[in-house]
Amino acid sequence: METRVHSSKQEVVISPDSATVLIGERINPTGKKLLAAALVERDMSRVRKLAESQIADGAAMLDVNVGAAGVNEVEVLPMAVKAVMEVTDVPLCIDSANAQALRAALQVYPGKALINSVNGEEASLKRVLPLVKEFGAAVIGLTMDDSGIPCDASSRLAIAHKIVARAEELGIPREDVLIDCLAMAVSADMTAAQVTLESIRRVRAELGANMTLGASNVSFGLPDREAINDIFLAMTITAGVNAPIVNPGSSHKAILISDLLLGHDEFGMNYVTYFRSQNKGA
Repeated sequence: METRVHSSKQEVVISPDSATVLIGERINPTGKKLLAAALVERDMSRVRKLAESQIADGAAMLDVNVGAAGVNEVEVLPMAVKAVMEVTDVPLCIDSANAQALRAALQVYPGKALINSVNGEEASLKRVLPLVKEFGAAVIGLTMDDSGIPCDASSRLAIAHKIVARAEELGIPREDVLIDCLAMAVSADMTAAQVTLESIRRVRAELGANMTLGASNVSFGLPDREAINDIFLAMTITAGVNAPIVNPGSSHKAILISDLLLGHDEFGMNYVTYFRSQNKGA
């Protein structure tokens, strides 16, 4: 199953048979006071810098999120999308829970975007899926619904089925729905990572869908978070995630090694190229 997204100049193909697609997560003001303040002032200089740095670190796509206190998303999200497009041609993942902001951003985006996100809540399905259809976009489906995030894999799988079915009812092809089985903190629930991994495996087996994940949630509240994130990320890629939303500066190497060991890097060229770039002059 291939999910194809594109900007005006570049196409990215997400497929179980291809190398993992790294979606850069850093254009997001959560936990970033300077970025949040800049967005309130409609200063896009930090957005541009974050876009450039993530591309340099190996991102194939970029997530763009401007949700912060004091930010008018309807006006600022399309501004941020335009700012990113000024410095890179990679496809974008447009990230907002505000349907009006999504529409405004999609209207200025000259390509097939990935929308982040829809979930199993009736209100979300009715709000987001028509936009996906109207703009010919792809969409991330979160395995949560009106009851919250289930604690078991079977319930998350059922929500994934529901999202895909509702999308197909609107004429949105299954390959344009990426499923996010949701990573939760193991510091709060020691079974959280196991449930996510089982959910990923079952979604891949039953739906064949391409999958994304914000893997860093798993390490919340624990020391040495990057090490935990990288090992968990490798485990999720083995289970079926092929388009994670992560920090490329800290996770690119783990993704490349995972691809190498899973046979998704012919002759190891992607890993060798990366290794040489990191060890110039050593």
